[in-house]
Amino acid sequence: MTNIAVIPARGGSKRIPRKNIKTFHGKPLISYSIEAAMKSECFDRIIVSTDDEEIAEISIKFGAEVPFFRSNDLSNDFAGTTPVIQDTILQLDDNNIEYICCIYATAPMLSYEDIRSGLNSITSEKDCNYAFSITTYDFPVQRSLLLNQQNKVAMHNPNLFNSRSQDLEECWHDAGQFYWGTKDAWEKGLPIFSSNAIGLKLPRHRVQDIDTLEDWHMAEMLYQIWSKD
Repeated sequence: MTNIAVIPARGGSKRIPRKNIKTFHGKPLISYSIEAAMKSECFDRIIVSTDDEEIAEISIKFGAEVPFFRSNDLSNDFAGTTPVIQDTILQLDDNNIEYICCIYATAPMLSYEDIRSGLNSITSEKDCNYAFSITTYDFPVQRSLLLNQQNKVAMHNPNLFNSRSQDLEECWHDAGQFYWGTKDAWEKGLPIFSSNAIGLKLPRHRVQDIDTLEDWHMAEMLYQIWSKD
């Protein structure tokens, strides 16, 4: 049986043009995900799913495979992760695949040790469909605010107005780095966020969404600090 990594990387990023191959601390952003996958030694194949020839060339240069180009239907702004993984399974037509790890191309602080931990978790836990990275919110979500068109505020939970932050339950969110899943779970489109999934805890300083230029600059600063550890 084999394990594969799938790195989705379409070419049409709008808010940060050419985001997946934009230079990040001297290298294309996607190269960090490819290198972490290679260093983890968890995979028989590391595949980049893309619609873009330049992304394909760079991915191959850094050690990944691009055995096919994905269709236009899976390359628009609304294409979800699960359909991309399902398409990869269909294109490869390999009955020996057991586990598939979806790794985002925008995760420069992804650690190969975390990828290994994900594989250990999903293989050791009974009835586990997925294992993925999570981290805590930096402020109690129970005290979040609503803002109307006049910039007037209201609390989501007014009854918690007098609650101390330390008395509120800690909340977690998807770290947006990687998602181990069984081939069967991906094929069936089973929900990733469920009681059949394991969350792998990461510190906040190693997690940063990269959707805007502000996010990008924050990620550069965090990476500079993290890479010195």
